[in-house]
Amino acid sequence: MKVLLGVAMSVAMTVAVAGDGVPTVVTYVPHDKVNATMVKGGQIINDHGLIVIAQRRGAGEVEVHAKTNHVFIIVEGEATFVTGGTLVSPRTTDPGQIRAANVQGGQEHHLTKGDVITVPAKTPHWFKEVSTQTIAYYAINTEP
Repeated sequence: MKVLLGVAMSVAMTVAVAGDGVPTVVTYVPHDKVNATMVKGGQIINDHGLIVIAQRRGAGEVEVHAKTNHVFIIVEGEATFVTGGTLVSPRTTDPGQIRAANVQGGQEHHLTKGDVITVPAKTPHWFKEVSTQTIAYYAINTEP
């Protein structure tokens, strides 16, 4: 009986945890709203740990998120994107958020329209160079 109770508790906990980052409702975002949001950057969906951002930006700082996993879908522009490496002079900007001006090492990726790249939580990532001035993308973020 104790074994059965233990298995039931494990299954219940797994189901509860698996619900994080998974949408709970149907969300439709019309293209007008997506396009307007893309201009200034921001969230178009926020549902139970699933966040979708429409973003246009230039080069920036290295970021590391303790809990956020990313899927970047490039829709316009071109950039050198660095993943991994060791942060140079890191600083905490918010709880679970670290930034730096640079990294040592890391892997460079040349991103262009149509590319998709994933970045697991705790992985440094950086739009190091944006040769087209800006790059537009959707960031699908999940958090446990």
